[in-house]
Amino acid sequence: MYTFIKIIHMTCAMLSIAGFLGRGILKINGSAVVEKKLVKVLPHVIDTVLLVSAITLVVMSGQYPWTTPWVGAKIVGLVVYIALGVVVMRTAKTRQTRIIAFALALATAAWILMVASTKQIM
Repeated sequence: MYTFIKIIHMTCAMLSIAGFLGRGILKINGSAVVEKKLVKVLPHVIDTVLLVSAITLVVMSGQYPWTTPWVGAKIVGLVVYIALGVVVMRTAKTRQTRIIAFALALATAAWILMVASTKQIM
C-alpha cells in the first residue's frame, strides 16, 4: 500500500509542477486561458490529492517533519513555492516581477524534488 500511495504522490507532484509551469507561462504572456474554470480548479484537485498522499506517507512511514530533517525541509520549501506561486499568479504588478517569481518558484520546486530524491538537505 505504501508504494501505491508513493506513486500517487509522485505523480501528483509532477502534474502539479507541470501545471504550474504551463499556467505560469500563460499568465506571463497575458493569456485569458488562465481564467478558464478548469485551469483554475484542476490544480486545487491535484494539490489536494498531493497533500493527502503526503500526509498518508508521513503517517505510514513515521517520518515526521520534526524528527526527519529532509521532510521538514520539503515543507519549508513547499511554503516558499506556494508564496512565489501566489506572486506569479495573483500579486505581481509587473511582468518582470512575475518572471522572476516564476523562475524562483521553479528553482524551489527543483530543490524540493532533489531533497525528496536524495533525502538530503543541500
